[in-house]
Amino acid sequence: MKRQKKARYAAVFFLLLAGVVALSAVNVCMGSVRISLPDIVKSMAGREIDETTGRILWDIRLPRTLAVLILGGALALAGYLLQSFFHNPIAGPFVLGISSGAKMAVALVMVFLLARAVRLSSAALILAAFLGAMLSMGFVLLMARRVSQMSMLVVSGVMIGYICSAVTDLVVTFADDSDIVNLHNWSMGSFSGITWENVAVMSVVTIPVVMLVFLMSKPLSAYQLGEAYAVNMGVDIRLLRILLVLLSSVLSACIVAYAGPISFVGIAVPHLIRSFLGTAKPILMIPACFLGGSAFCLFCDLLARNLLAPAEISISTVTAVFGAPVVLWILIKRNKEKAV
Repeated sequence: MKRQKKARYAAVFFLLLAGVVALSAVNVCMGSVRISLPDIVKSMAGREIDETTGRILWDIRLPRTLAVLILGGALALAGYLLQSFFHNPIAGPFVLGISSGAKMAVALVMVFLLARAVRLSSAALILAAFLGAMLSMGFVLLMARRVSQMSMLVVSGVMIGYICSAVTDLVVTFADDSDIVNLHNWSMGSFSGITWENVAVMSVVTIPVVMLVFLMSKPLSAYQLGEAYAVNMGVDIRLLRILLVLLSSVLSACIVAYAGPISFVGIAVPHLIRSFLGTAKPILMIPACFLGGSAFCLFCDLLARNLLAPAEISISTVTAVFGAPVVLWILIKRNKEKAV
């Protein structure tokens, strides 16, 4: 039995890794200008290729693909942390309004500073998004104390999201500066315009957080079995809950700062990964969720860029098409389990 489980885990991780590698390659190759694999290999080996092709490869495709890989994994992991915190499979940054709070904060800061010709750094965007995410998370936690039903908490999160989105849309609509008006595309969710500087900053923020989350696997595993059990195992529940809130907010902030709010990834991917693995062990779920989120977002971004090329679809539109049915499946499944 143990061998079968290990073989299943190995197969899932192999497929996830293969999917990430294959989708990364396809994302770099495909677009309004096709780039062949031999040209990519030549360019990476330092050999000369067509100048225009080289600029598209190094200035647009590669940084964008790396950003999708990093931020997609971070988004799925943020969803997993929130689901663990609230003990609910439909908790996620988008549903609970955390992404919308981060989006509102970034939009307000950009409007205020760009109107005064002040250029925002990548770190400043992440900080603004983090503060917005923490503000929304604070409201969600306040509601969690006042309502006993998880369904009411989710509804509260959705309402917070609507309020934050309304404020953001109002700000973007009445903006005068052309740079500020372009916030509309970002507010719908998009990985376009990513630079190597952005990739460097998001890596510095995301990678240490992911490593810290992985180191929390053991106490998180105990926490999933109940707070009483976790306390008996020597877990500091208060510290663990604070870390879950902070780390999920940092990951959500990093995503929103660069790509805007992206829907359903944080809910759908952890649930799918849990089904594939057949276990909820954090030591397996954490790396698998990251890989699954990367693969899912690479696939959705590929469709967003190419379905109506040269026009680009909002990434949230594509993720909703594939993620929403998963959420409906979760709700139906939970309803059946309660009925039994």
